[in-house]
Amino acid sequence: MNKKLKLLFFSLISLITLTGCADSQLGSSTTSAEEEPLQVVTTYSIIYDIVKNVGGERVEIHSLAPVGSNPHEYEPLPLDVQKTTDAEIVFYNGLNLEAGNSWFEKLMQTAGKTGTEAPVFRLSEGVEPMFLTTEGNEGEEDPHAWLDVRNGIQYAENARDALIKVDPEHAKVYEENAEAYIAELETLHAAALERFKEIPEKKRILVTSEGAFKYFSEAYGFQAEYIWEINQENQGTPNQITRIVDIIEDENIEALFLETSIDPRSMETVARETGIQIKGEVFTDSLGKPGEEGESYIEMMEWNIETILEGLSD
Repeated sequence: MNKKLKLLFFSLISLITLTGCADSQLGSSTTSAEEEPLQVVTTYSIIYDIVKNVGGERVEIHSLAPVGSNPHEYEPLPLDVQKTTDAEIVFYNGLNLEAGNSWFEKLMQTAGKTGTEAPVFRLSEGVEPMFLTTEGNEGEEDPHAWLDVRNGIQYAENARDALIKVDPEHAKVYEENAEAYIAELETLHAAALERFKEIPEKKRILVTSEGAFKYFSEAYGFQAEYIWEINQENQGTPNQITRIVDIIEDENIEALFLETSIDPRSMETVARETGIQIKGEVFTDSLGKPGEEGESYIEMMEWNIETILEGLSD
């Protein structure tokens, strides 16, 4: 059975989940002609999608880092500065994600979104962080919490609470939207746990370019391996390549995975040196482009689950 057919597994479950709450969600997301939507800024596409599902038609969102780009290192454009200045609420991931060159901090200062009263919210609030171990980065927070769907649920809850704080008149809208969306995420998490039982434990080693799958691996019973731990200027060095090649040979790893937002050359080098195939692309720091696979948070996680399942089941 091909991947697209397997993805129907998730779609059917989601339809069952949504049946009981669709009426309230549809009824709650309508904005009257007299009401202007909240002007919202998010730092990258995954947060954009989560906030959009919770905010519905009550929000108009500008996402900073474009789809397919790397939010670790981003250079805001003049339009970003203007949109952020005008925003009624700003959402960011935190956990060290937007820290590259301090771009987010500088943008907040330029846009006047500083101080305790500024409507800026960290969506990862309440998530138990995991930490980096590479020399020079020890103790820094790993930002990729959203790859554990349980943390995606925390993000949705935080988005709901922040929107209610800024726009209390529409609290019921945000509560109902969040309830429906969280139900989908809970179903997705349960389905992932069930699907991964198909992979023998000794084969649950996930090799990617960046070490973005720590949260995912802890949630779904994998061992995460990688070329480099977090995106930075010196990634894909000869020493990093040698290290992962040794791990692949020692662990008899049979599949490699490439991230959609990562330069493929380092992983292609590893594939040539080991003779192990790249079995598929996975989403980490960005959604897929509109109209393509992985264009929403739920769809990108469904895609990742099926890609990893197929790659490690051969």
